Amino acid sequence: MDKVERDFYQRSEEDQASFLQQTWCNKCQKVDLGMKDPQEYELDGVILIEGKCNVCEDTVTTELAPDDEAGWEE
Repeated sequence: MDKVERDFYQRSEEDQASFLQQTWCNKCQKVDLGMKDPQEYELDGVILIEGKCNVCEDTVTTELAPDDEAGWEE
């Protein structure tokens, strides 16, 4: 399936802040270091937010669970 770009900034400020802070960095091996430069997209029916770790700038990816999508309308 193709990667479908989505607009992260259409989310509420509260959701944006939450998704940007609640991260896991594989390189740092730490939780909640945060991310910058978020890009949201859908791939194979899964919604993902990808950005750079605030500490090491390695790529971090957050997969949104169905509960995270409550109230989201395209």
